[in-house]
Amino acid sequence: MQLTEDGRVFHARARDLLAEVDDLHSMFASDRVALRGRLRVDLPSELARTTIVPALPAFMATYPELELEVSSTDRQVDLVQEGFDCVLRLGPIGDETLIARPLGKLRMVNAASPAYLARHGVPLSLEDLQHKEHRAVHFARTLGAKPYGWEYPRGDSYARLQLRGALHVNSVQAYEAAGVAGLGMIQAPLLGIGRYLESGALIEFLPDFQHKPLDVSLVVAHRRNLSRRVRAFMKWIETVLAPHLE
Repeated sequence: MQLTEDGRVFHARARDLLAEVDDLHSMFASDRVALRGRLRVDLPSELARTTIVPALPAFMATYPELELEVSSTDRQVDLVQEGFDCVLRLGPIGDETLIARPLGKLRMVNAASPAYLARHGVPLSLEDLQHKEHRAVHFARTLGAKPYGWEYPRGDSYARLQLRGALHVNSVQAYEAAGVAGLGMIQAPLLGIGRYLESGALIEFLPDFQHKPLDVSLVVAHRRNLSRRVRAFMKWIETVLAPHLE
Protein backbone atom coordinates (compact mmCIF):
# COMPACT_ATOMS: atom_id res chain seq x y z
CA MET A 1 0.00 0.00 0.00
CA GLN A 2 1.41 3.41 -1.02
CA LEU A 3 0.43 6.93 0.01
CA THR A 4 -0.80 9.38 -2.61
CA GLU A 5 1.08 12.65 -3.02
CA ASP A 6 -1.57 14.39 -0.89
CA GLY A 7 -1.16 11.66 1.70
CA ARG A 8 2.60 12.14 1.81
CA VAL A 9 2.19 15.90 2.24
CA PHE A 10 -0.36 15.34 5.03
CA HIS A 11 1.94 12.83 6.76
CA ALA A 12 4.94 15.16 6.59
CA ARG A 13 2.94 18.13 7.90
CA ALA A 14 1.42 16.06 10.70
CA ARG A 15 4.89 14.93 11.74
CA ASP A 16 6.08 18.55 11.77
CA LEU A 17 3.09 19.60 13.88
CA LEU A 18 3.86 16.88 16.41
CA ALA A 19 7.45 18.11 16.54
CA GLU A 20 6.19 21.64 17.21
CA VAL A 21 4.02 20.33 20.06
CA ASP A 22 7.12 18.65 21.50
CA ASP A 23 8.94 21.99 21.24
CA LEU A 24 6.19 23.73 23.22
CA HIS A 25 6.45 21.10 25.94
CA SER A 26 10.23 21.38 26.01
CA MET A 27 10.08 25.19 26.39
CA PHE A 28 8.47 24.74 29.80
CA ALA A 29 10.20 21.53 30.81
CA SER A 30 13.03 21.19 33.26
CA ASP A 31 16.47 20.56 31.81
CA ARG A 32 16.33 17.24 33.63
CA VAL A 33 13.45 16.07 31.42
CA ALA A 34 14.72 13.79 28.64
CA LEU A 35 14.83 15.27 25.16
CA ARG A 36 12.56 13.50 22.70
CA GLY A 37 11.11 13.99 19.24
CA ARG A 38 12.54 14.38 15.76
CA LEU A 39 15.55 16.49 14.76
CA ARG A 40 16.29 17.02 11.06
CA VAL A 41 19.76 18.31 10.17
CA ASP A 42 21.87 18.71 7.04
CA LEU A 43 25.64 18.18 7.06
CA PRO A 44 28.37 18.58 4.43
CA SER A 45 29.07 15.08 3.15
CA GLU A 46 32.78 15.01 3.93
CA LEU A 47 32.43 16.35 7.47
CA ALA A 48 29.60 13.89 8.07
CA ARG A 49 31.72 10.95 6.90
CA THR A 50 35.05 11.80 8.53
CA THR A 51 34.08 13.48 11.78
CA ILE A 52 30.43 13.86 12.76
CA VAL A 53 28.80 10.47 12.07
CA PRO A 54 31.67 8.55 13.75
CA ALA A 55 31.03 10.66 16.88
CA LEU A 56 27.24 10.24 16.82
CA PRO A 57 27.04 7.16 19.11
CA ALA A 58 27.90 9.34 22.11
CA PHE A 59 25.20 11.89 21.22
CA MET A 60 22.58 9.20 20.62
CA ALA A 61 23.48 7.50 23.90
CA THR A 62 23.08 10.80 25.76
CA TYR A 63 19.67 11.45 24.15
CA PRO A 64 18.23 7.99 23.44
CA GLU A 65 14.69 9.28 22.91
CA LEU A 66 15.67 11.62 20.07
CA GLU A 67 14.96 10.61 16.47
CA LEU A 68 17.68 12.08 14.25
CA GLU A 69 17.25 12.58 10.49
CA VAL A 70 20.59 13.35 8.82
CA SER A 71 20.83 14.69 5.29
CA SER A 72 24.38 14.61 3.91
CA THR A 73 24.80 16.54 0.68
CA ASP A 74 27.04 19.06 -1.03
CA ARG A 75 24.22 21.41 -2.05
CA GLN A 76 22.69 24.30 -0.13
CA VAL A 77 19.37 23.01 1.15
CA ASP A 78 16.34 25.23 1.75
CA LEU A 79 15.87 25.14 5.52
CA VAL A 80 12.25 26.26 5.44
CA GLN A 81 10.94 24.41 2.39
CA GLU A 82 12.71 21.17 3.32
CA GLY A 83 11.92 21.36 7.02
CA PHE A 84 15.44 21.40 8.47
CA ASP A 85 15.87 22.33 12.11
CA CYS A 86 19.56 23.08 11.71
CA VAL A 87 22.25 22.86 9.03
CA LEU A 88 26.03 22.91 9.15
CA ARG A 89 27.23 25.10 6.31
CA LEU A 90 30.66 25.68 4.78
CA GLY A 91 31.56 28.99 3.19
CA PRO A 92 29.57 32.23 3.10
CA ILE A 93 25.92 32.07 4.17
CA GLY A 94 24.56 34.42 1.53
CA ASP A 95 20.97 34.53 2.82
CA GLU A 96 20.71 37.34 5.38
CA THR A 97 17.34 36.06 6.61
CA LEU A 98 19.03 33.01 8.15
CA ILE A 99 20.56 33.01 11.61
CA ALA A 100 24.16 31.79 11.60
CA ARG A 101 26.45 30.85 14.46
CA PRO A 102 30.12 30.89 13.31
CA LEU A 103 32.14 27.97 14.68
CA GLY A 104 35.54 28.62 13.10
CA LYS A 105 37.43 27.97 9.90
CA LEU A 106 38.84 24.96 8.05
CA ARG A 107 42.39 25.20 6.73
CA MET A 108 42.58 24.64 2.97
CA VAL A 109 45.36 22.80 1.12
CA ASN A 110 46.63 22.69 -2.48
CA ALA A 111 47.29 19.08 -3.46
CA ALA A 112 47.84 16.68 -6.33
CA SER A 113 48.79 13.03 -6.70
CA PRO A 114 52.42 11.89 -7.05
CA ALA A 115 51.61 10.57 -10.55
CA TYR A 116 50.20 13.94 -11.63
CA LEU A 117 53.21 15.85 -10.26
CA ALA A 118 55.60 13.39 -11.91
CA ARG A 119 53.95 14.04 -15.28
CA HIS A 120 53.51 17.81 -15.06
CA GLY A 121 56.03 18.94 -12.44
CA VAL A 122 55.55 20.46 -8.99
CA PRO A 123 54.22 24.06 -9.23
CA LEU A 124 56.62 26.42 -7.47
CA SER A 125 54.84 29.68 -8.31
CA LEU A 126 51.48 31.04 -9.45
CA GLU A 127 52.97 31.39 -12.92
CA ASP A 128 53.68 27.66 -12.93
CA LEU A 129 49.98 26.96 -12.29
CA GLN A 130 49.12 28.62 -15.59
CA HIS A 131 51.55 26.47 -17.53
CA LYS A 132 49.80 24.77 -20.42
CA GLU A 133 50.44 21.31 -18.97
CA HIS A 134 48.70 21.92 -15.64
CA ARG A 135 45.06 21.01 -15.06
CA ALA A 136 42.67 21.65 -12.16
CA VAL A 137 39.68 19.55 -11.20
CA HIS A 138 36.69 21.90 -11.21
CA PHE A 139 34.03 21.73 -8.48
CA ALA A 140 30.58 23.33 -8.66
CA ARG A 141 27.37 22.46 -6.85
CA THR A 142 25.55 22.86 -10.17
CA LEU A 143 27.07 21.23 -13.24
CA GLY A 144 27.40 23.68 -16.09
CA ALA A 145 28.12 26.62 -13.80
CA LYS A 146 31.26 28.67 -14.38
CA PRO A 147 34.24 27.13 -12.53
CA TYR A 148 34.93 28.89 -9.24
CA GLY A 149 38.61 29.27 -10.04
CA TRP A 150 41.86 28.59 -8.18
CA GLU A 151 41.89 30.88 -5.15
CA TYR A 152 45.07 32.38 -3.70
CA PRO A 153 46.01 35.25 -1.33
CA ARG A 154 46.81 38.63 -2.87
CA GLY A 155 47.66 41.40 -0.44
CA ASP A 156 44.95 41.67 2.20
CA SER A 157 42.37 39.74 0.18
CA TYR A 158 42.10 36.80 -2.22
CA ALA A 159 42.03 36.45 -6.00
CA ARG A 160 41.29 33.63 -8.42
CA LEU A 161 42.98 32.11 -11.42
CA GLN A 162 40.90 30.43 -14.10
CA LEU A 163 42.86 27.26 -14.82
CA ARG A 164 42.42 24.65 -17.49
CA GLY A 165 40.67 21.42 -16.64
CA ALA A 166 38.54 18.88 -18.45
CA LEU A 167 36.81 17.37 -15.40
CA HIS A 168 33.90 19.07 -13.61
CA VAL A 169 32.28 17.45 -10.56
CA ASN A 170 29.52 18.37 -8.08
CA SER A 171 30.47 15.96 -5.28
CA VAL A 172 33.21 16.49 -2.69
CA GLN A 173 34.00 12.77 -2.70
CA ALA A 174 34.35 12.78 -6.49
CA TYR A 175 36.52 15.91 -6.30
CA GLU A 176 38.93 14.31 -3.83
CA ALA A 177 38.92 11.00 -5.71
CA ALA A 178 39.78 12.83 -8.93
CA GLY A 179 42.78 14.40 -7.23
CA VAL A 180 43.97 11.04 -5.91
CA ALA A 181 43.48 9.51 -9.37
CA GLY A 182 45.83 12.07 -10.91
CA LEU A 183 43.15 13.86 -12.94
CA GLY A 184 44.19 17.32 -11.79
CA MET A 185 45.11 19.64 -8.93
CA ILE A 186 42.62 20.27 -6.12
CA GLN A 187 42.05 22.72 -3.25
CA ALA A 188 40.35 21.02 -0.32
CA PRO A 189 40.04 21.21 3.48
CA LEU A 190 42.89 19.55 5.33
CA LEU A 191 40.30 17.79 7.49
CA GLY A 192 38.95 16.00 4.42
CA ILE A 193 42.18 15.02 2.63
CA GLY A 194 44.55 14.75 5.58
CA ARG A 195 44.52 10.95 5.39
CA TYR A 196 45.61 11.09 1.74
CA LEU A 197 48.47 13.45 2.59
CA GLU A 198 49.58 11.16 5.41
CA SER A 199 49.52 8.08 3.17
CA GLY A 200 51.28 9.83 0.29
CA ALA A 201 48.31 9.48 -2.06
CA LEU A 202 48.31 13.29 -2.31
CA ILE A 203 51.16 15.79 -1.98
CA GLU A 204 50.75 19.38 -0.83
CA PHE A 205 52.29 22.19 -2.90
CA LEU A 206 52.44 26.01 -2.77
CA PRO A 207 51.64 26.19 0.98
CA ASP A 208 52.05 29.99 0.88
CA PHE A 209 49.29 30.32 -1.72
CA GLN A 210 46.41 28.50 -0.09
CA HIS A 211 42.70 29.03 -0.62
CA LYS A 212 41.04 31.26 1.98
CA PRO A 213 40.17 29.23 5.12
CA LEU A 214 36.62 27.94 4.84
CA ASP A 215 34.02 29.37 7.23
CA VAL A 216 32.05 26.78 9.22
CA SER A 217 28.66 27.85 10.61
CA LEU A 218 25.58 26.37 12.23
CA VAL A 219 22.47 27.84 10.63
CA VAL A 220 18.78 27.93 11.61
CA ALA A 221 15.90 29.63 9.82
CA HIS A 222 14.40 31.44 12.83
CA ARG A 223 15.18 31.96 16.49
CA ARG A 224 12.00 30.05 17.27
CA ASN A 225 13.76 27.00 15.78
CA LEU A 226 16.10 26.95 18.77
CA SER A 227 14.29 24.25 20.72
CA ARG A 228 16.09 22.31 23.44
CA ARG A 229 16.74 19.57 20.88
CA VAL A 230 18.39 21.98 18.45
CA ARG A 231 20.41 23.69 21.18
CA ALA A 232 21.66 20.34 22.46
CA PHE A 233 22.72 19.25 18.97
CA MET A 234 24.44 22.57 18.23
CA LYS A 235 26.36 22.47 21.51
CA TRP A 236 27.45 18.87 20.83
CA ILE A 237 28.54 19.44 17.23
CA GLU A 238 30.50 22.53 18.26
CA THR A 239 32.44 20.38 20.73
CA VAL A 240 33.07 17.67 18.10
CA LEU A 241 34.40 20.11 15.51
CA ALA A 242 36.40 22.40 17.82
CA PRO A 243 39.69 20.41 17.59
CA HIS A 244 39.62 20.65 13.78
CA LEU A 245 38.87 24.37 13.39
CA GLU A 246 41.07 27.43 13.39
